Amino acid sequence: MVITLEWDFDFSERMENLSYAIGYYRKKKGYSQEQLAEILDISRQHLASVEAPGMSHGLSLDLLFRIATVLEVEPYLLLKFRLEK
Repeated sequence: MVITLEWDFDFSERMENLSYAIGYYRKKKGYSQEQLAEILDISRQHLASVEAPGMSHGLSLDLLFRIATVLEVEPYLLLKFRLEK
C-alpha cells in the first residue's frame, strides 16, 4: 500500500512577516541596511533581498541567528512577528 500525502508548502506570508520583522528590529536599533550588512559581513544587496517582502528565497539559519544576535532579539521573535493589517 502506497500512502501519498499532499502538502501545501506556501510560506509566503511567513516569509513576508520575517522580512518585515528584520527591517523593523533593524530600524529600532538605528541601523541602516548598509551598516547592518557590514556587521553581518554580507552585501547590502543581500540584506535588501532578505528584507524585501516578496523575497524569492529563504535565508540560512546561520544568517537568521546572526541577525538576531546583532539586533539583540531572540530568533523566535523574528519568526513570530506578524504585520498588523
